Amino acid sequence: MADILSFPAFPQPEELEGLDRPALLALLERLRAQLDQLDQCEPEDPESEVYERWGDQHEELEDLVDEVLDLLEEE
Repeated sequence: MADILSFPAFPQPEELEGLDRPALLALLERLRAQLDQLDQCEPEDPESEVYERWGDQHEELEDLVDEVLDLLEEE
């Protein structure tokens, strides 16, 4: 069974509010790079357990990107 990429832990959405603009931009860049990496290793079988874990991780990263973008728009 193929392994899903493992990324370092990221702040929880509620922890993002304490970050300044440069830190948010750096985090956004890292998140987008990791989404690109994750896209490159998308499992072939959408019915597999590996695909489900991949999808969960992808969705979590996308949600975090959205949170960061929302905070950047508020500034």
